[in-house]
Amino acid sequence: MYYYPVYVYPAYLHQHNMNRQFPKVDAGLLHASANETRKLMKEVSIVLDRFATSKEFDNQVMAAAQASNMAEVKRLIKSIGITSDVDVEFNPDGLRMVFTSKVANTECCKLTVALRWR
Repeated sequence: MYYYPVYVYPAYLHQHNMNRQFPKVDAGLLHASANETRKLMKEVSIVLDRFATSKEFDNQVMAAAQASNMAEVKRLIKSIGITSDVDVEFNPDGLRMVFTSKVANTECCKLTVALRWR
């Protein structure tokens, strides 16, 4: 037979938080972050469309990655016409891109895309 302890929490602990004063919320940055992330998603879509429709482009990116030519991989991805900051990493198994954006000089959002090629 197993014994499972029962924990009983006094009601006053839960009521304590109900009386606590919280500052007024300001959703401004959240709103701006959501809008910036929507822009990032559009740019990610552009990059994915290129990978999905151009095997020549895919071959160029993979060849540059295989040669450990980070500058060329980044150049190829930026050549698609994206304006967001994108950090690129790759290894023998695939490609990882992290798209970032800022609101009022504060990094607000990141969107990470990982693609396998092996």
